[in-house]
Amino acid sequence: MERIICLLIGYVFGLFQTAYFYGKSKGIDIRQYGSGNSGTTNALRVLGTKAGLIVLLGDCLKTILAVVIARLLFGAAHPDEIYLLCLYAGAGAILGHNFPFYMNFKGGKGIAATAGLILSFHPYFVVMGVVVFFGIFFTTHYVSLGSLLVYACFLVEIIVCGETGVFGAMTRGQRIEMYLLAAFLTIMAYWKHRENIRRLVHGEERKTYLTKKNKLDVEKKEPEGK
Repeated sequence: MERIICLLIGYVFGLFQTAYFYGKSKGIDIRQYGSGNSGTTNALRVLGTKAGLIVLLGDCLKTILAVVIARLLFGAAHPDEIYLLCLYAGAGAILGHNFPFYMNFKGGKGIAATAGLILSFHPYFVVMGVVVFFGIFFTTHYVSLGSLLVYACFLVEIIVCGETGVFGAMTRGQRIEMYLLAAFLTIMAYWKHRENIRRLVHGEERKTYLTKKNKLDVEKKEPEGK
């Protein structure tokens, strides 16, 4: 029951589509411009750096809040599995972000929401996420590549920390459940980025910059899925 509650809490928080609501405040539906995704990268490209940072903050914060609530609700009663429950809350927020029911299940790709999970999950994960993502981004300017590598490292680190006792006295079954949930999130992220992966392989992926040269003409709609 605790798992379902955490998943639902996360999903409700994940439904707050920061890019969509910010775009509406500027008089546009973000899904009709750029890549058509309701996420940080599209907001950055279509509306500029300020919009991208606001959307990033909002999407991170909703996952952080879901994880914090899970800790407050179940931390004292279930200390042995609190990391697993927090992962369920984070997974719910990512699912709500990616598949909001009121937007015909068309949201973002879940990377900013995942950043919120990483920031609130365990201090070890913060260092890994920051170093890997920004190291790749500032070297290549490919947001998708940095995001995908962060997810791969996240899965590996979950397993390593679980097997070395970082998460405390979890049972073997709880650890396996955590690994499977992390693997599900990783597979979903790679599936959501399947077109990005194809473009990376063919050298066609669009680079992203924190400058005005990154900003798209908001009248231009890219091919679906970009």
